[in-house]
Amino acid sequence: MHKETVGTVMITQEQINERAVEIGREIERDFAGQEVILVGILRGAVLWMADVMKNVNLDMTIDFMAVSSYGAATKTSGVVKINKDLDSPIEGKNVIIVEDIVDSGVTLNYLKGYMENRDAKVVKICTLLDKPEGRRVEIDVDYIGFTVDDRFIVGYGLDYDQKYRNLPYITYLED
Repeated sequence: MHKETVGTVMITQEQINERAVEIGREIERDFAGQEVILVGILRGAVLWMADVMKNVNLDMTIDFMAVSSYGAATKTSGVVKINKDLDSPIEGKNVIIVEDIVDSGVTLNYLKGYMENRDAKVVKICTLLDKPEGRRVEIDVDYIGFTVDDRFIVGYGLDYDQKYRNLPYITYLED
């Protein structure tokens, strides 16, 4: 059995805060004068969503979804199960899905289609981290905090077996 240790700090809390300000400005430009709904994907996106929403000066509501995806790691697609659906209607609304990390793209591709099928006006994706090496499905990510290498990332909402979410920075686990 390997003992995992927390690796070096990859992205500091200060860098995350600075990027949240920049993305907040981008969202304000893209949706000037309009209302947006931020939909956080539980549980990992909570800290990042809080940072982004503090930096968006628009009429805004928030909601959350909890999803899990199933399927063998070798397959190109998985089955996505919605454990907690939206509480608010999104028909005709501008929706921004807020995620902690985009890896395979399977879950977000499903969620984007799910919201478009519920007649959202626009569906955009905002992620703290993008791991393009892990992609199994092509997906456009509109707002990216940081691009990371193919490592097991933890901290700032991202977990390993529900641990490390509370780290105030991004790091990775080593064997």
